[in-house]
Amino acid sequence: MELALNIVHILVSIVLVTVILLQVKGQGTGLFGAADNSFRTRRGFELALFRFTIALIVVFILLSIVSASNLINLT
Repeated sequence: MELALNIVHILVSIVLVTVILLQVKGQGTGLFGAADNSFRTRRGFELALFRFTIALIVVFILLSIVSASNLINLT
């Protein structure tokens, strides 16, 4: 159980980093992306990617909490 949880946690973290890097691409030419001075709304694929990122963050946090509680229960 613990091994499977760790593997899922690693996979979610890799996907999360990839999705975040996909969002930064095209946001400017700076080192970490440039801040855009104009407000614009997300549409289509960009909105879906943003919502998917939020869902992945929630899953990552929940997996971290479960993993930490398992570690506490083992000691």
